[in-house]
Amino acid sequence: MPINPGAAAAAGIIAGVVATGAQLVLWWVFTDALPSIFYRDARLTAAMLMGLDVLPPPATFEWKVMIVATFIHFMLSIAYGLILAPLISRPGMVASMLAGAVFGLIIYAMNMYGMTLIFPWFSVARDWITLVTHIVFGISLAVPYKLLSRPHSA
Repeated sequence: MPINPGAAAAAGIIAGVVATGAQLVLWWVFTDALPSIFYRDARLTAAMLMGLDVLPPPATFEWKVMIVATFIHFMLSIAYGLILAPLISRPGMVASMLAGAVFGLIIYAMNMYGMTLIFPWFSVARDWITLVTHIVFGISLAVPYKLLSRPHSA
């Protein structure tokens, strides 16, 4: 079954939103670090393009940082959607959700350990909330892809 790139891109955007929401909720429930931890992570991401000057402290809101971080976040989410799509195009929903969860774990390892070889500042984000968020991302990537890529009857 061929992949549906539009569905994969849309699923990436949906998963990016859902995972960010999940992470915000987990930070709110289990830490007292909001909003500074959110601003910190935005700066960690934006620094990939903007350079080390944007890294905290201070972990404060800045429009340019948020726009760049959001751009990177969604481009990676779309890319991950395009990577996962061929892997889940044939299996059913439950198997695809499981594959999405495993994919989220792989992305966590890639982002938090592999990418830190290039961007070492991401090591501060290695925690259980980030791990859970990546699993949520993978599942919320698989489900919309499966739903959006279904053949429509006319």
